[in-house]
Amino acid sequence: MNKKIYILEDDANMLSGLQAKLSLVNFSCKTSSGNVRIEEIIKDIRMYNPDYLIIDLVLPKIDGFNIVKLIKEDEILKHKILFVFTSLSDNDSREKSERLGVDHFFVKGELGIDEFIEKFINIIKNKEKNK
Repeated sequence: MNKKIYILEDDANMLSGLQAKLSLVNFSCKTSSGNVRIEEIIKDIRMYNPDYLIIDLVLPKIDGFNIVKLIKEDEILKHKILFVFTSLSDNDSREKSERLGVDHFFVKGELGIDEFIEKFINIIKNKEKNK
């Protein structure tokens, strides 16, 4: 597919698993653990200019909802397709994500990495087919 993905995930095992599996199917991945200031993450995402973003909402130093809000308010980034893959399974988190403009919301407790990646790839294939 040769598309670029930016992954923001603080769990090192989850991050390396997502990156490894997506690289196997020809995605270029740039990652962040979210252990920096929010401005640095937005700058990093802008410089990388990914086609897709995978964001965890629970991060060590920043609020994932604020990242989503800043991405969706940014003139350069707001049209990027944003996937949330998080441990937050409550309806409030899902609804807040939708209000902020998240394109796809997935809960880690409901899907493993393989299932998430399968759904991710299917969504992208369908979007590409419908262009």
